[in-house]
Amino acid sequence: MATSPRLRLLVVSFLLATAPVLSVAVRFYVGDRSRWADNVNYTDWADRHEFHVGDWLQFDYKKDMYDVVQVNETAYEKCDASSPIMSYSRGHNFVFQLNHTGQFYFICSRGQCWNGMKVSVLVQPALPPPAMPPSSHASRARAAAGVWRWPSLTALVGAAVVGSLPFPV
Repeated sequence: MATSPRLRLLVVSFLLATAPVLSVAVRFYVGDRSRWADNVNYTDWADRHEFHVGDWLQFDYKKDMYDVVQVNETAYEKCDASSPIMSYSRGHNFVFQLNHTGQFYFICSRGQCWNGMKVSVLVQPALPPPAMPPSSHASRARAAAGVWRWPSLTALVGAAVVGSLPFPV
């Protein structure tokens, strides 16, 4: 029994539309297990990580006690939240995507900045997908974040099906 050309095209379209997207972005929990709280050395925390465009920072904190304020470098140095770039205080967490290269600055505006509750991260260009199995801790984190091989397989299957269609596509 022959398969109709429209059915084949529908199957290929479905495979291509549902294929997982290649991604090497990592979600970093600011402060790791300590999260966004006072008495944490965020300078050391940031120095232990390498941040790239597309990565995410997740700030988890105590509701109504702390907040997250993105500021410029001058405000960061002075712990001044009077002219924020962005401010978030609702709920108990905030997730921020690092969408360009450069330095990002975040502080807590509820009196804890002077106690060290501030973090600065330097964002590098996005990394290409790894060609070999990851070997370092950061590479393992990136691999766990979702490096998929489905798009290549889907493209091959799609090309085979489209190539067998009795009409030009």
